[in-house]
Amino acid sequence: MNFNSTVYDYPSRRNVMYAKKGMVATSTPYAAQAGLEIMKKGGNAIDAAIATAACLTVVEPSGNGIGGDAFALVWIKDKLYGLNASGPSPININAEMLKSKGFKEIPKYGWEAVTVPGIPSAWYELSKRFGKLPFKELLLPAIKYAEEGYVVSVNVGKLWKAAFKNFTNVLKEDHFKHWFDHFTPSGTYPQIGEVWNSKDMAKTLMSIAETNSESFYRGEIAEKILDFSNKTGGYFAKEDLENFKAEWVDPISVNYRGYDVHEIPPNGHGITALMALNIISGFDFGDCRETCEVYHKQIEAIKLAFSDTQKYITDPRYMKVKVSELLSSAYADERRKLIGKTALTPMPGEPSKGGTVYLATADEEGNMVSYIQSNYMGFGSGLVVPSTGIALHNRGNNFTLEEGHDNILEPGKKPYHTIIPGFMSKDKKAIGPFGVMGGFMQPQGHLQVVSNTVDFNMNPQTALDAPRWQWVGGKVVEIEAFAPLHITGQLAEMGHQIKVHYDYGSMGRGQVIWRMENGVMCGGTEPRTDGTIATW
Repeated sequence: MNFNSTVYDYPSRRNVMYAKKGMVATSTPYAAQAGLEIMKKGGNAIDAAIATAACLTVVEPSGNGIGGDAFALVWIKDKLYGLNASGPSPININAEMLKSKGFKEIPKYGWEAVTVPGIPSAWYELSKRFGKLPFKELLLPAIKYAEEGYVVSVNVGKLWKAAFKNFTNVLKEDHFKHWFDHFTPSGTYPQIGEVWNSKDMAKTLMSIAETNSESFYRGEIAEKILDFSNKTGGYFAKEDLENFKAEWVDPISVNYRGYDVHEIPPNGHGITALMALNIISGFDFGDCRETCEVYHKQIEAIKLAFSDTQKYITDPRYMKVKVSELLSSAYADERRKLIGKTALTPMPGEPSKGGTVYLATADEEGNMVSYIQSNYMGFGSGLVVPSTGIALHNRGNNFTLEEGHDNILEPGKKPYHTIIPGFMSKDKKAIGPFGVMGGFMQPQGHLQVVSNTVDFNMNPQTALDAPRWQWVGGKVVEIEAFAPLHITGQLAEMGHQIKVHYDYGSMGRGQVIWRMENGVMCGGTEPRTDGTIATW
């Protein structure tokens, strides 16, 4: 790829990074450095991704943890593989049960939102299939950080503080006290620059390392999770953990102006980005990104895509609409016709008729990994399994209790899932991994990064630096404050309800690594967080 990074000069941003032998891009220096050290010890990009991911559960608990879910796209030997490590709902829960208890919707916090965690299984499945070094060695850096401690960084400290204030107000029941005992043992949140450690997390990670993740699902850790669930009103059965295993899947893709953009298939919502790219592929944006036309058409496309995916996407075993129908060119043509000169209120079409962390790694052998894991909404459900440091995620919050909806809560079912890794290739050759974490911002970030790269020739860093927008519902669009004022004004005149956004951290946090034609790796990291690229 050839980049023209001189056209756009966005403020207060980093330089693009290059490397020959290895590269790790993620949101904290500790994790990036750990991944690179694994490469230097003889590991490949897959080993580095696992080591980085394990470290992130320790050094960035505000965005992920051992008790969360994960997805990965792995390029190895000229082929792309997908891994879905999202867990299903417990077999002892369903929508009618919750409605009989008085619930109108799935709550954010507590056992009703907890599904089987997939992260430990993801780590081992990746290692077993594609890794080079022993699995235990990959988790040692994370274990060391948990045992000896690390310095709380700026972004993590801010999110930790926000979570503490929120949880203090909303988590009143006794079973939530373990979150406070573990993450705020002194009675308050750790300060930025303070050293924090967790002996419990160190012991849990060591158990996972020594048993190839077996202890989490069929051993001592599983027993602790089940005991906690049984004593505090949870829904887990022994079979929920015993029967779980991360699933290898075939990635889905669309071709966008000659580049193949790949995502994990449902139950993830990466298909949202692909559908939106299909729609905008019918427009000519010219050579300037900062125009009202570009913003308007991208926003309208993502609105139309989301209106479909939020209706149809769930565990693929329960979907009534085929992925191929949602991604068809004919359906994209039909949806594109709805985009006019004013903002629309999106409605689903009928295709059958017509708190996350992200990392990217690459090595000199050509292997590349796009990996994402999350507890959701920061620290997750507010539940921490005693004496383990495991914060359980709350992915079940994305289920609905609406009768007849594809994504209604049912036993053993995977929910609509927001975390999505991305990957791009061209002519059956890898371009590289990319991702933008952040709930429902993720497919919107994917769309913008891909368009910045393909349409406007931006290098990875400039593609991440560019001002972002986020559609949040109806005609409401949040746009970062450093976007050109004439564009926000024109969008408002077109009927968009514009909210100028000053909290850049809520606009997603991305990482990108592209492989150039000479084999050199070219990477960009997120300026909206403590993003770091480790190079070799």
